[in-house]
Amino acid sequence: LSGVPPQDQVLLFAGTPLDDDTVLGQSPLPELATLDLCTRLPGGTPLTPFYYFWGGSQVAKQEKKKKKTGRAKRRMQYNRRFVNVVPTFGKKKGPNANS
Repeated sequence: LSGVPPQDQVLLFAGTPLDDDTVLGQSPLPELATLDLCTRLPGGTPLTPFYYFWGGSQVAKQEKKKKKTGRAKRRMQYNRRFVNVVPTFGKKKGPNANS
């Protein structure tokens, strides 16, 4: 690259930078390998560790309340559907309706 000093140039093979003292003729690179020549960017911040991207900030998990099963679940359904019902006008709303 013209206009870029040699110390700012990086030679890459398969996404990994090669050492500065590597001789290409004597290196174990396969024949017809593709090499990339890139430049270093001036300034900037150091790379952020990968766990910030993948896991986000670490938050302790909260325990959830145990769901009822069997007779207790059926009793809860009965109360919700028939006992606590307030008669309203218009079309009947489903169990997940917000209004």
